[in-house]
Amino acid sequence: MTDLMDIAAVARLTGLTSRALRFYEGRGLVAPLRTASGRRLFGRDELARLHRIITLKRAGFSLSQIERLLNDRPVDLAPLLRAQIAVLDEQAQGLAQARAHLATALSRIDRGEPLDAATLCSLIRTGDIDMDQEKWKNVTDRYMSAQAEADFADAQGALPADFDQAAYGAQWADLTARIDDALPLDPASVQAGAFYDEWQALLAPFMAVATPAMTQGVTQLYDNIGEWQAEHTPPFSADVWAFIRAVGQVRQAG
Repeated sequence: MTDLMDIAAVARLTGLTSRALRFYEGRGLVAPLRTASGRRLFGRDELARLHRIITLKRAGFSLSQIERLLNDRPVDLAPLLRAQIAVLDEQAQGLAQARAHLATALSRIDRGEPLDAATLCSLIRTGDIDMDQEKWKNVTDRYMSAQAEADFADAQGALPADFDQAAYGAQWADLTARIDDALPLDPASVQAGAFYDEWQALLAPFMAVATPAMTQGVTQLYDNIGEWQAEHTPPFSADVWAFIRAVGQVRQAG
């Protein structure tokens, strides 16, 4: 191994994506050297730091907590460790639920009941959905006020009867993927403005029923996306959210 490696080599060695490495750099967690052309070079110290980050993330620590630990700032570890144990307990409960679904399927087979692939997949998906919803609630509870959560519950009934949630989600996935592919992009550019207008158009059904508490909660949730993206896969990357926020600031300033 050479003393200095570029970002592609570090990504292969650590299993992290290049985007994650750039994100960690932006958060100040790592500080690779830069060549005159702007190329990132990681030394042994930065590699060791990355391995510590990976280890702490696997233990369930947030990036803010990891930053404090790595920078030797005072941290009250006792409540922090209790919180991480609670997270692991929840994950263990989710695994137990998944096991229970599979055990149910096996018991049906043992009783001689027919169990085709569609039924088996349905059982597994039911368990996955339950686990996924629980994970998402654990995340939103940190950033949403009780009022915001109550408003969201009320808003579900205010959506049009023919509102197609699946199609709506597919539109968001398509838009955010196109933005991600286009980045980096000047927030003041014509293309950035077009993306922003499309974002606002898709946001219209939400804004039609959103209360101030809901808007504040969602904004806080995605402003802190780096804190929870390891626990639950976000609908878009932190880069996409930062880009949309930047374009919004350009619009407000203009």
